[in-house]
Amino acid sequence: MEVSVIGNPQAKICRAELSFRELGFRLGSGESRNKVCFLTHQSSKWKEIRIRCSPRSVKCEAIVSDQAPFLKPTPNPRSQLESVKLFVGLPLDTVSDCNNVNHMKAITAGLKALKLLGVEGVELPVFWGVVEREAAGKYEWSGYLAVAEIVKKVGLKLQVSLSFHGSKDPEIGLPDWVAKIGEGEPGMYFTDRYGKQYKDCLSFGVDDVPVLDGKTPMEVYGGFCESFKSAFSDYMGNTITGITLGMGPAGELRYPSHQHETKPSGAGEFQCYDKHMLSALKHYAESSGNPLWGLGGPHDAPAYDQQPHSTSFFSDGGSWESQYGDFFLTWYSSLLTSHADRVLSVASSAFGGSGVSVSGKLPLLHQWNKLRSQPSELTAGFYSSNGHDRYEAIAEIFAKNSCRMIIPGMDLSDEHQSLASLSSPESLLGNIKTSCKKQGVVVSGQNSSASVPGGFERIVENLKDESVGIDLFTYQRMGALFFSPEHFHAFTVFVRNMNQVELSSYDQAGEDEAQTVSLGSGTGAHSLQTA
Repeated sequence: MEVSVIGNPQAKICRAELSFRELGFRLGSGESRNKVCFLTHQSSKWKEIRIRCSPRSVKCEAIVSDQAPFLKPTPNPRSQLESVKLFVGLPLDTVSDCNNVNHMKAITAGLKALKLLGVEGVELPVFWGVVEREAAGKYEWSGYLAVAEIVKKVGLKLQVSLSFHGSKDPEIGLPDWVAKIGEGEPGMYFTDRYGKQYKDCLSFGVDDVPVLDGKTPMEVYGGFCESFKSAFSDYMGNTITGITLGMGPAGELRYPSHQHETKPSGAGEFQCYDKHMLSALKHYAESSGNPLWGLGGPHDAPAYDQQPHSTSFFSDGGSWESQYGDFFLTWYSSLLTSHADRVLSVASSAFGGSGVSVSGKLPLLHQWNKLRSQPSELTAGFYSSNGHDRYEAIAEIFAKNSCRMIIPGMDLSDEHQSLASLSSPESLLGNIKTSCKKQGVVVSGQNSSASVPGGFERIVENLKDESVGIDLFTYQRMGALFFSPEHFHAFTVFVRNMNQVELSSYDQAGEDEAQTVSLGSGTGAHSLQTA
């Protein structure tokens, strides 16, 4: 297999086809040998760097040539796009639950390719269930430290996501000792009205309850952060430039309102039926003078697989607009806001003065967004009385803690949404960005987890928005799909557009002035997990 790389920061793929065995990428059928070309500037000459990998080992040779296509900068002045730092997410299972680095050689080769493209760095998901797996306070960072060292040697920057949630694919649970406690204390998990529990993160109702061997979750999260800061002290502020703290399901600030749905057709359900949430609701109702309102969540809300208008709660003039609806939704959303404040306070306390930025991630709950009630937001915990901005209170919390806000879905457009879903990702994204601007919160962007039509073009349009000034974007996520010929070609064109560079009309390459670099040897890696 050959991967031809012509140069560095500004790039375009000229010939794209990757063999899966050499790098461990499962690409399916098709030719197993071909070349991928990038463009880079070295000194005053344009060079070609060709990486060759044999089927039975990952030994790569870099062949530098002067006979390569050239780029010419566009006459446009420096734009908002050129100030955006581009990161790529590493696979969720980069480090196994046994603290081994999965597909090491494939990741190393991928990192070198990204470096040649001109990408700023990569995002590394760090899971609580991997690091503190066996016992409270027993941390094992070796696998993640190995990845940080590889990233440093390649010359990339690192954004780290500290994930206090689990994952279904790949399967990564909460720490074993936490799961064992949960067997005797089921009230620590989110629960729906049917009694089904969501066990991939802890309920907001136990934030300040000492359910974890005499400590609260916030105390445990704080200890985890302090241990991370100590273990990675040599990388903080140089290789590691940012930390994102997980805030709920999939790391996002929200209730797991679609906890049992793979392709949700409804607006989700309220997750307020664990004993700690019910106790808090009961107390809030009694203090409000309406004790009967504290017996449970709304009785007339639709089920997971029912559309929002199938019952009266989310309808125009329905219960959500009643005095009871305002009471319940205000309480429900207040727990979300308080949780955000607690988590971001932990992060700010641990990482303040460390030379890194601190971030939290919001969801983009665009399904059913065109309904007045916007029910997907309500079941996930976003509400404000009297029609006020539902995201401004959250933005205030981020501003208070000097944290950046990550907003996903910047590749989504209204044009490609189903008419039946009454979805408008563009308007919702605009609303959240406006709230951040009002509060002076810096916004970072991400794409959605799946490839969508016109996604790259939509990302570029969002990043051009100078009114918000997004200066960091993370593309999710490295893996087999990412390195497939069609997708990687499109990604490289996207990077070229970010850097405002045009490719000349001809594409030819030589193999003069060859020099070799070895990336290692051994058997090929297994296929990468994608998000």
